[in-house]
Amino acid sequence: MAVSPVDLRTKLVAGDSEYQKLLQEHSQYESQLEQLSKASYLSSEDLIRVTKLKKLKLLVKDAMEHRLADLSHDARTP
Repeated sequence: MAVSPVDLRTKLVAGDSEYQKLLQEHSQYESQLEQLSKASYLSSEDLIRVTKLKKLKLLVKDAMEHRLADLSHDARTP
């Protein structure tokens, strides 16, 4: 029986400390990006910071998806 991605994410959030850490990091990067996007003017340093935050956020998202894929594979393996 297939397990839905939502169920897998719920399981990871509830019981996987590494996934919880990644989720928190992702949320922090998102918050920082939102703060920067509210500025009426971004300096060149701010623009570099935005680029770095986007890359970090993507790396964390990839790690989260990797954990989800691992759990999905484990759930299908008898």
